[in-house]
Amino acid sequence: MSDIKFSKNEKDILIQKVKMYFFEELDQEIGGFDAEFLIDFFSQEIGAYFYNRGLYDAQALIANKVDEISESLYELEKPTEFTK
Repeated sequence: MSDIKFSKNEKDILIQKVKMYFFEELDQEIGGFDAEFLIDFFSQEIGAYFYNRGLYDAQALIANKVDEISESLYELEKPTEFTK
């Protein structure tokens, strides 16, 4: 897995979210540098778990859709004297 990269704008949004969380939930103010450091830390240490969960969820979704398509194709089948 390659590193997940965010644009500057995306990173700024994430930094603001971390800062607001600390202020609203923990009643502490942290600076942008500290917030960015936390984002980088969680990204490196925990990010793969969330990434993998997303892959598993996507794989399950695709498998369900393939099953639905297969069922739809069988419904289109015309009766014949041939057996499967």
